[in-house]
Amino acid sequence: MPHQLPPAGDWRSWVILGGRGAGKTRAGAEWVRAQVEGARPLDRGHARRVALVGETYDQVREVMIKGDSGILACSPPDRRPVWKASERKLIWDNGAEAQVFSAQDPEGLRGPQFDAAWVDELAKWKKAGETWDMLQFALRLGEHPQVCVTTTPRNVALLKDLLAAASTVTTHAPTEANRANLAAGFLREVRARYAGTRLGRQELDGVLVAEAEGALWTGAMLEAAKGQRVPALDRVVVALDPAVSSGAGADACGIVVAGVQMQGPPQNWRAWVLEDCTVQGKGPLGWARAAVAAMQRHGADRLVAEVNQGGRLVEEVLRQVDPLVPYRAVHASRGKVARAEPVAALYEQGRVRHAAGLGDLEDQMCLMTLRGFEGAGSPDRVDALVWALHDLMIAPAAAWKRPRVRAL
Repeated sequence: MPHQLPPAGDWRSWVILGGRGAGKTRAGAEWVRAQVEGARPLDRGHARRVALVGETYDQVREVMIKGDSGILACSPPDRRPVWKASERKLIWDNGAEAQVFSAQDPEGLRGPQFDAAWVDELAKWKKAGETWDMLQFALRLGEHPQVCVTTTPRNVALLKDLLAAASTVTTHAPTEANRANLAAGFLREVRARYAGTRLGRQELDGVLVAEAEGALWTGAMLEAAKGQRVPALDRVVVALDPAVSSGAGADACGIVVAGVQMQGPPQNWRAWVLEDCTVQGKGPLGWARAAVAAMQRHGADRLVAEVNQGGRLVEEVLRQVDPLVPYRAVHASRGKVARAEPVAALYEQGRVRHAAGLGDLEDQMCLMTLRGFEGAGSPDRVDALVWALHDLMIAPAAAWKRPRVRAL
């Protein structure tokens, strides 16, 4: 498949990002074969000394070498190398060799030298930085030593730095790309359980889900917030962070639907984020229609909209769509981070749950830090989420605690 073929050009590292079962191992094995094999079984190939590096020696042996998609399984009989377990080497009849290394022992790469390397599941190595550094010093043979990296993406510094390097090329594929070779029951189960979650985006879609250092929300927090079944809710609101400009380059208009269970005192309340209906490039009438449609779809009690930029225009446009829409204008008197911090605290307390399908919103949440938003553009989705949970949880809780004045 296209993502299994090495890109053209003068590259040092080829990173194959893919979901589980997307065919990464087969791609790595076939690339090694292409490096060491010549036109005929005994002819020399481009590479003579190859490093095979995995998380452990056992994983290199059982996945990269002997696995169903490993080097031995991919090689025809007249080109199949011999596995010498005592030396931890594959040896081809044309004299090429591949030596096995574990990422748990970076010092093992000190001394040997190679003209090619295949690295598997780099993003899960505990000593990734040290091992990768030692491998770079060892790739010093031949005219143009190269490395193939096959990995499911994870938010680790080494992988992000590698992807950003000018000498790196990338191919990508989700699990679905290899569905012809996967059990139908497996695909149905993982889709039902993980579709629309951050874990699903990482493990099935093969997407590197970013998370800024010092983020108010972390991937672990959002995985813990994942809910299975939305209960009956006492109140539902639609929050709107309007975009006053329009067109392809305009900011998105954040629209988020959330609800709350309010039995007992505020510390017992639980909120649910139900849907992210954010739109872009639709113009004022477009986002107004989307917000009102979300209200009708969820039977929302109120539409909450920030009016710092749009002023009265926001309400006027909404009432063109629905003259009777229950509406409340809110004004931002503090910065985005100051507004977001108490909402992030609700997540830390385990008081917010997420329905499925909120991947884009969650990606923005993990880029909101104490220093500000570290993503591209404006955090429109996060702004809408913050307004929704302020209206559902924080403002009512503050009113609950306010002392009541007895009438004389």
